[in-house]
Order: sequence, then structure tokens, then C-alpha cells
Amino acid sequence: MAYNIITIPVSIIFILTGFFQLFYAFKLNKKFPEQHEFHNSFIVFFLWIIAGLMYPFFISTDNASVISFQALSMFFICVVTPIIIFLMIYYQHEFIIKKNPDIKTIRGIGVFLKKFDINNEQKETRAIKTDLHRKALHLFPAGVILLLWVFAVYIWDGILNQNEIWGINGEDFGKFLIITAGYSGLLVFAALDFFRLSYIFEKRNFYHLLPDNVLNLLGKAMKGTEIFNFIKPAALVLSFVPVLFFPFGVFISAALIATIGDGAASVFGLRFGKRFFPKSSNKTIVGYIAGFWASLVVSLVALWLFEPILTTSKIILIALGGATMFSIIDLLNLRIDDNILNPILCALIMGVLYCFL
Repeated sequence: MAYNIITIPVSIIFILTGFFQLFYAFKLNKKFPEQHEFHNSFIVFFLWIIAGLMYPFFISTDNASVISFQALSMFFICVVTPIIIFLMIYYQHEFIIKKNPDIKTIRGIGVFLKKFDINNEQKETRAIKTDLHRKALHLFPAGVILLLWVFAVYIWDGILNQNEIWGINGEDFGKFLIITAGYSGLLVFAALDFFRLSYIFEKRNFYHLLPDNVLNLLGKAMKGTEIFNFIKPAALVLSFVPVLFFPFGVFISAALIATIGDGAASVFGLRFGKRFFPKSSNKTIVGYIAGFWASLVVSLVALWLFEPILTTSKIILIALGGATMFSIIDLLNLRIDDNILNPILCALIMGVLYCFL
């Protein structure tokens, strides 16, 4: 693929965002050394840098139509998304906070922590419902990717034949949609975290500028330790970026394993799990089994749908590779966030099998 200079602004924004997050991570680690997972924040910092450096090479070709779409992608990421974020914050400041200054206190981090503690007491009796809420939030990015690809390849190109009008095939258009939506979403996640975690600065605290519905959603979906860390969906989406070069069937299989497989392991473990392995962990044997089978099934379906050139035996072996890697990561229970390990390592093993089988 040919390098396109028009993509440089996206690379700069993402690299700067990575360093800005690293600055936050050092501040958080200094104030909350026991709660903040600095090792994960440091890995996510590198993922921001990688995302910035890789962006110019995703859909760059000598096709003038594709280059035009890439310019449009850059415009949405670098111009439209920041403007939307600014308008949301401006609206909160000018039309909500100024009219009712008491909201600064109501939306303070202290009030949020009290509500969070109350919700946690209630969560003890409805842990499964809470976990479903969390996993649904994690599933959202993979679901969006899947819908955009199906629309681009099978509707926009296959049914509507728009490729003949715009001069870009369904796969390139699908990459354009996925990359634009993904990178724009990452900037929204970053802005959310920078405002949410601004309570670490005594004189520069903008926590109150977050809308109530956002704070309520976070309160329902976050674990206690995540209050002092960057939100997990951002790490998950960033982990999708390095494996976007793989065939789409492999890429979406890894994304679904990281969401549906992980969700099945967690929910079934909470609902039916009795025996923990190892005993010192919160992982159950039922959870391991559910995660493996869910990962295997979603991989089989994804590879069968999106990689029709593969034989049945190859599909089974590749899917088994991804599901097995997921189970190994789950069993090892490493300190590194599963949202980072699962997409990258599962895609890696499946990609290797895809190439050599």
C-alpha cells in the first residue's frame, strides 16, 4: 500500500493523545498507587502510538477514489469528532452549569463514589445483570464493526452496486467505515477519560462537565478499580487496530472472542460456577468451559461466513486455535488486561494458522 500524506493529522492526534494519557497515568499512579493499573496504562499508551503510526497504511492505494475516501475519513476524525466533543462540553458549561452552579457539587467525584458504593451493595444481589451490562458495553464495538462490514460488502457493493458509481469496492469501503468509526470513537473515549479523571487536578477539575446520563452509565458498568483507571472499551478497541490487517474473518473472530467469549465465561461462571480454579482466583471451571465453547462457535460462524475460500477442516482448526488461545489467556490470569491480550493473541494465532494451513 502506498503512503498518503493526507493521513498525517490523524497520526499526530493519536500520538499526542497517547502521550497525554501517559501523563495522566503517572499522575494517577502517584495519587492512587494501589488502585491504578499502571502497567496496563503503559501498554495502552503504546497502543495509541501504534494506532497513530498504522493509520496511514490501512486503506492507502493508488486508487484516486480510495484516496478521496481516506481524506474524508481524516476529516471526520480530525474535524467533525473534535467539534462534536467541543459542542457537548460547551453545552454543558454554558446551558447547564451556568444556569445551575450547584450541579458542580452534585456531579462531584465524591457524590459519584457514594452512589457507586450504594450501587455496589445492590450489585451483590444482581451480579449477573451487572455483568451483562458491562459485557454489552464491550460487545458494542465488535457489533458496530460487524454491521458496517456487512453493509459495505453485501449491501452497498453487493445489492446496490455503489462500487460502480464511487469507484471503491465493498471491502475498501468497509475498511473506510470501520476505521473512521473506530478512530472517532477512540477520541470520544479519550475525551471522556480526560474529563472523568480530571479530579486528580485540584485546580483543573472538569469532572462536572460530564452529562448525568454518562455518569450513570459509568456507575452501572464499572468495577471499583476502574474508577482510578482508563475505561476498558478504549483498550479493547485499540487492541483491534494492530490486527485489522488480517483477513476480515480472522479479525472479526478475534473481536467476537474478546467480547462474546469473555462475556460467556464471566456470566456462566457467575451463574453456575461452584468450583474455582485456581482456588485463589475468581475464575470457575464452568466459566472456562463456557468461554471456550462460545469462542469456538463464534469463530466457526465468522470464518464460515466471511472466509468462504477456506475448507471446513481449515475453518475448524483455525477456530480451535483461537478458542484455545482464549482459554490459555483465561487460565493464566495474567496482570495484563484481557481486553488487550484476547484480540491480539487470538488474532495472531488464527492468522498464523490461516497463512500456513
